[in-house]
Amino acid sequence: MPYHIAVDKAREAAAGKGAIGTTGRGIGPAYEDKVARRSIRVADLMYPHELPALLKSAVDYHNFILTQWLKAEPVDYDTVLKDALAWGEYIKPLVDDVATILHDVRRDGGNILYEGAQGALLDIDHGTYPYVTSSNTTVGGALAGTGVGAHDIDYVLGICKAYATRVGGGPFPTELHDEMGERLRKVGNEFGASTGRPRRCGWIDLVALKRAVQINGINGLAITKLDVLDGLETIKVCIAYEYRGKRRELAPLDADGWDECKPVYLEFPGWQESTAGIRDWNKLPAAARAYLRAVEELSGCRLAIVATGADRDDTIVLDDPFA
Repeated sequence: MPYHIAVDKAREAAAGKGAIGTTGRGIGPAYEDKVARRSIRVADLMYPHELPALLKSAVDYHNFILTQWLKAEPVDYDTVLKDALAWGEYIKPLVDDVATILHDVRRDGGNILYEGAQGALLDIDHGTYPYVTSSNTTVGGALAGTGVGAHDIDYVLGICKAYATRVGGGPFPTELHDEMGERLRKVGNEFGASTGRPRRCGWIDLVALKRAVQINGINGLAITKLDVLDGLETIKVCIAYEYRGKRRELAPLDADGWDECKPVYLEFPGWQESTAGIRDWNKLPAAARAYLRAVEELSGCRLAIVATGADRDDTIVLDDPFA
């Protein structure tokens, strides 16, 4: 809602250097309302005679936060109500019982693909809190968000770049603050899809990847943007952390602890040939195949897909769950 966006932006501005680095789209405040049970839900839009009172309460609450705490401008109730009533008319034909639709598809033998957003370690429960999003971005989020059961998930594909990126604040042990980091950003076109912000870039982090595999029950890895690494003399892979004088192969469970970690690297020879657009595993440079197999072995998760370019067909499928 407009007041969620206003609160999100005002709160980030007020936080200064302590800002989390949200997209400014109001996602966090919207989830706060959901948990506090004061949300305007899609179902509420279907009852236009009851909506004004519900919306008045929500707008008053958020305007108090905006004006009294964040010292920002309030939102206009009449405008929000007018827009919400129009949204209700537009959305009404699209509303249905999603859980039942999905159940019927499964019963009739159909396949369903659930696509998660963001990254496993941005999960509100299992991520680098508080530098996380406001939802469950792990496999459990697909269950809670759709109303299907755990037995309806047959295969979990984890998607991972051939290097590591992060948007916004938070710990990032393998981040590169040098020419290599800038090269990855430029060649990989690493700018936020929602905001256009430059992504932080670094070497692939198998400690973080192993945590993602663990908390999602990942069956296979899809490694993308292999071609971004073309032309490098050497490629580093983080296999462990040095944490308070000890070696750790699993990450701490809190952001402060994670921020203390220093990466322990293995170096692999790079390749000078172009991998862009290659669609056959055997046509990849030997060094590229060795790098990918090392990631597979060290992460403990089978390699399923390798993507070598932005085109949909620039894909090598090694493990087809439906074959």
